[in-house]
Amino acid sequence: MKSKIDEIIEKQNNTDRSDLLDVLQEIQVIEGYLSEEAIIKTSQYFKLASAKIYGIASFYDHFKFVPQGRFHIKVCNGTACHLANTSNLRKEFEKILKIQHGQCTRDGMFSIEYVPCMGACGISSVISINEEYYSSVKPSDVKDMLENLRNTDDRID
Repeated sequence: MKSKIDEIIEKQNNTDRSDLLDVLQEIQVIEGYLSEEAIIKTSQYFKLASAKIYGIASFYDHFKFVPQGRFHIKVCNGTACHLANTSNLRKEFEKILKIQHGQCTRDGMFSIEYVPCMGACGISSVISINEEYYSSVKPSDVKDMLENLRNTDDRID
């Protein structure tokens, strides 16, 4: 039985390297991230070294190389948010979820990432959860926020 990665790669009409980013994006949409297997298979198809594929993909910050949680949390680490004490916000997420930057909880529910300025400096501290933005978030908000996400998660895909 063919994997989803094989199906994505095999539907390409040619090995034109201009299609490489499209293939990587489609794999990430289906798989949620670019696994080592995906990079190897893509490198074989396009006849490029795996390191070259990884180098190209890692240039773009939207490509992920580890699985993400059902709820992917981004905490702004820009100057305004830093001054609004996002370090305490990050610590609260880490304490409750028992994960750090780039990690996913064991149940696959949450992952967290610290990102540069999210462009919402006037409403800091800013976080996003699955690309939905939340402003003026305080460490005391984190526990209820996470509980609400757990309670409303119907595993809708």
